Formats: sequence, C-alpha cells, structure tokens
Amino acid sequence: MKQLLRTTDPTAIAFAKALLQGEGIDWFEMDVNMSVLEGSIGILPRRLMVRDEDHARAERVLQDNGIVLDG
Repeated sequence: MKQLLRTTDPTAIAFAKALLQGEGIDWFEMDVNMSVLEGSIGILPRRLMVRDEDHARAERVLQDNGIVLDG
C-alpha cells in the first residue's frame, strides 16, 4: 500500500474517500485511533492509503477534484 493523502482536515479525508469509492478504488484509513486519542485537536494527521497499482489513478482523481497532495 502507498500513502495517498496525509492531512489533519477531516473534511478532506471524507471527500477523498467518497471520490475514491465512486471510482471503485479501495482505500484504508490509518491513524484514526491516534487522532481520537489526542483529543481531536488536530495535531496528528490521518493517512489515506491505496493499493500500489491504484495509486496513480487515485492521485489523478483527487487532483482533478481540487485536493492538494503532498509531493
């Protein structure tokens, strides 16, 4: 699996997951429990992971919809 998105913005994660689901791309969200443990003050980012073979297509889907990805 490869990291697709890393953010502290819960709305960006929700939007990204909806876009990926609409395109039939499987995803896995990491660090959800750590984010909850820190009290939801927004310092620990969540990561959205996709399969290696889906990564390039998933990047295009998010970028085409205005989600800025890290390098």
